[in-house]
Amino acid sequence: MKKGHIDRPFLLTVIILVVLGFFIFSSASLGLLARGGVQFSAVAVNQLMGIGIGAVLMFILAKTPYKIWRKYSFYIFIASVVATLLVFIPGLGFEFNGARRWLSIGGFSIQPAELLKIGVVLYFAALLTNMKQGIKTYREGLLPFLGLLAVVAIILLMQPDTGTFLVIAVTMGAMYMAAGARIRDLAIVGGLGMLAVSLLVYTRPYVKDRFLSFLDPTADPLGSGYQLQQSLIAVGSGEWIGRGFGQSIQKFNFLPEPIGDSIFSVFAEEFGFIGGVILIGLFLFFAYRGLTIASKQSDLYGGLVCMGIVILITSQSFINIASLIGVMPLKGLALLFISQGGKALMLALAEVGIVLNISK
Repeated sequence: MKKGHIDRPFLLTVIILVVLGFFIFSSASLGLLARGGVQFSAVAVNQLMGIGIGAVLMFILAKTPYKIWRKYSFYIFIASVVATLLVFIPGLGFEFNGARRWLSIGGFSIQPAELLKIGVVLYFAALLTNMKQGIKTYREGLLPFLGLLAVVAIILLMQPDTGTFLVIAVTMGAMYMAAGARIRDLAIVGGLGMLAVSLLVYTRPYVKDRFLSFLDPTADPLGSGYQLQQSLIAVGSGEWIGRGFGQSIQKFNFLPEPIGDSIFSVFAEEFGFIGGVILIGLFLFFAYRGLTIASKQSDLYGGLVCMGIVILITSQSFINIASLIGVMPLKGLALLFISQGGKALMLALAEVGIVLNISK
């Protein structure tokens, strides 16, 4: 990686993921034809628009000096918090499947928590950079970290959106550790995290149902365990090399959200264990190159922003895959670059643009 040049292996990995993702998405979308109610052309155009606009944003942000984000990081964070809070205003926010996470503006739906994720990364990186040696103290290190995390937790758990909160918490924890936090403080954060998860399981019925279905998917095969059961059937049916492109059976009337949360299951059924390993390998290489870029930065802020963005994208993707193969409870998170969601894809590509600029 030469100074003044973007990291080409990182960019190439993103291009492969996006192109491969659109083919997977196109195959999974065939299931919509059997279900009716949603036009394939509509979701395909939305996905292509996300790719197109995202690519433009990626190019622009790859040319924009990343240090500008430090100057305005606080204002970006406040704006993302306000946008996320707007979902609670009647007439602007709307509820779907028991969660109030979306804004309806001019006929378009937006999930502002996607903005909150990058807002947190940009601001927390600036906060950590300003802490310097103070990060090793409770007053200047641990308390600001817990305070910021608490703000995010209150906003997201009110919606509720435990999946996005988990992704942000993992990302903040990784950034906090990389900035030089004490092991003792990290242990405190880990303990508080386990306590918070326990409280959520006991106080939120839907979280408890997902946890119980994770422990025993057969206990309620037509209820809380249905998605995991159908996902495991799809993944198992793919065996070693899969049924072949477009040949998934589970995407027709069986898998919930075949173009959304469950898209990895469709891919595994069509391309098998080998295909699944290749896709996971692409995300691992994305993480490796991204963290390599972060580790080579002499500027702490640039390194933390780069690391934060990479962890945001890869942790969400791995949580999605892990939940669909029964390694952890279902979280309702999209598989970035691949699942339906033109706006989420657009923002992910914009975030990649920031990483590319840092790599220069």
